Amino acid sequence: MTRALVIGESLIDVVNDGAQMSEHPGGSPMNVAVGLARLGRDVELATWIGDDAHGHIITDYVAADNVHLAAASRGATRTSTATATLTGGQASYQFDLDWALPAIHIPQHCLVVHTGSLACGIDPGRRAVAQTVATARASSTITFDPNVRPSLLEDPHTAREDLEQFVRLADVVKASDEDLTWLGQGTDPVEMLTEWMGMGPRLGIMTMGEHGVMAMAAHGLEMRVPGERVKIVDTVGAGDSFMSATIDGLWTAGLLGADHRADLGRIEPGVLRQVLQRAARIAAITVTRTGANPPRTAELG
Repeated sequence: MTRALVIGESLIDVVNDGAQMSEHPGGSPMNVAVGLARLGRDVELATWIGDDAHGHIITDYVAADNVHLAAASRGATRTSTATATLTGGQASYQFDLDWALPAIHIPQHCLVVHTGSLACGIDPGRRAVAQTVATARASSTITFDPNVRPSLLEDPHTAREDLEQFVRLADVVKASDEDLTWLGQGTDPVEMLTEWMGMGPRLGIMTMGEHGVMAMAAHGLEMRVPGERVKIVDTVGAGDSFMSATIDGLWTAGLLGADHRADLGRIEPGVLRQVLQRAARIAAITVTRTGANPPRTAELG
C-alpha cells in the first residue's frame, strides 16, 4: 500500500477565546497528517513529542485516526505548546517549542512527503527535515507549506532564505497571501509565488481566505477559484485542511510520486479546478468548527 510521510511539529494548542481556556492537539504538519487519514489515506507522522501528559494526548489523538507515529518521534524533553488567542475568529500564537528530532526513516512505498511550518524554520530539527526531503525526492512528490509564524522567526529576510531551501526541493508549494507578503516584505504575493515557481516547483498555490485560491502550474496554467462563504467559528487548521485535501486530490488524480513529476507540471485545467474546489470546501467546513477538526470523507457527501 502506498503511504504519505508527514514531517513536522505536533503540539498542544492552548486556545484562549477571552472567556475560557481549552487544550487541543495541534501543529500544522500533524493537522495535515490527520486530515489525510480522515480522507482515507495511509499516513506516517514523523514528529517530536515528550513522554508527558501532553505527549500522550497527541499519541492517542493521532492513533484514533490511524495515523502511524514514527518510532523516533518520542524523544523530546517536553511536548511543545502553542497558545492561540482568538480575536474575531482569527488566531495569533505564542510558542514553547522543542524541535530536535533525529534522522527520519522514509517508509516503503512512500508516494508523497509533506513538510512545512516550524519544522522547516527551527534548528536543529530543520536540518534533519531538509536531509530527509532531499533524499525522498528520488521516489516521492514533495509538498511544502511554509505556514509562517513571525513570532518565532528572526526576520523576514533570514526566514525567506531558510524556507527557500525547501521551495527548491518541493514539487507543490502552498502558501497564504499573508505568508508571502510577510516573507516578501511587502512584495506583491503573486510576484513572490511566481518567483518561487522559478525555483523548481511544479505547482504553486496561494490561499487568500474568503477571497479564494489562485494557482499556477509549471507549464503556464494559472487559475483562480472563489472561496466558500460560511460562518467562521475560528480559522485554526483551515490551511492545513486545504493542504491535506490538495494532496488527497492530486493522489486521486494519479499525479503523485517522482515518476509523475512532469505530469504534475502539466496538470489539466479541469483536474486542477476540481482539486482546488474540493480543497476549498474542506477548508470551509473546518473553519465552522472549534479547533483544527478536519472533516472525514463520509461528511463530504
